[in-house]
Amino acid sequence: MKTIAVLPAGSVSDEAARHLFRGEEIDWKHHRLISDVFLSTVNGISDYSIIPIENTIEGSVSLHMDWLVHEVDIPIQAEWVYPSIQNLIGRQSELLNGSGELDYSRIKKVISHPVAIAQCLQFLRTHLPHAETEHVSSTAEGVRIVRNNPNAGWAAIGTMTAAANESLDVLARGITDHDNNYTRFLLVGSEPYTARQSDTMKTSILITLPEDFPGALHQVLSAFAWRKINLSRIESRPTKKKLGNYYFFIDIDMALDTVLLPAALQEIEALGCQVRILGSYPSFSEDKIL
Repeated sequence: MKTIAVLPAGSVSDEAARHLFRGEEIDWKHHRLISDVFLSTVNGISDYSIIPIENTIEGSVSLHMDWLVHEVDIPIQAEWVYPSIQNLIGRQSELLNGSGELDYSRIKKVISHPVAIAQCLQFLRTHLPHAETEHVSSTAEGVRIVRNNPNAGWAAIGTMTAAANESLDVLARGITDHDNNYTRFLLVGSEPYTARQSDTMKTSILITLPEDFPGALHQVLSAFAWRKINLSRIESRPTKKKLGNYYFFIDIDMALDTVLLPAALQEIEALGCQVRILGSYPSFSEDKIL
């Protein structure tokens, strides 16, 4: 039986993890903080950790990227996407007006993970412009806080699973700004993921450019371009060592053992760049794991 670390039960991360590992017997280790999710695998308590890394609306989850780069050295073993369907959750009986209708003006505070709140800004501006927002470590944590504070006029943004787990009501369904709201998740751990196969492979690398080398990034990209190697993502993140110094986080639509890729990386290293392999792994799109 595999042991997997993930954010709290009822979070989108928890739903996504169960989706990928459906049909398998798993020992789930739920943690309130993403740092504890990472450290669970680092310390050998779990075999894998589940990390949300990118969202359709909000883009990259910078905190989680920085943990991958600066805090831990755990290879990526798989990636997949999962729909992030957010809902407004609370106690309906506390929020009804004299006519028995839901009265949004009774909601004083909305609690959730900052990414989830950012995904629902149009709904909040339209229906709850008066309400304070509070950031917590996960959507499930926000729902739990609302459950533990009855009659406070609080609501949470989270999953229907979390609402059911905490015996709360779904006040409004599907409140995200866009219907195509998906989150990309990473499975990190030391053991390759082999439970499911994919026709699509990806490789993630981290490149540090040499200092005082004009045009270095152009030459790095050229090493991929002339070989017709497709890059699905490139993002800069600070090295945290010196102002103006950045890593480049690059996703490549190719397995590491494909003929062209090792030669491209050798060319980049010959330029004086540092190359760190974050993982070469199967990539699952939503329709491939349903």
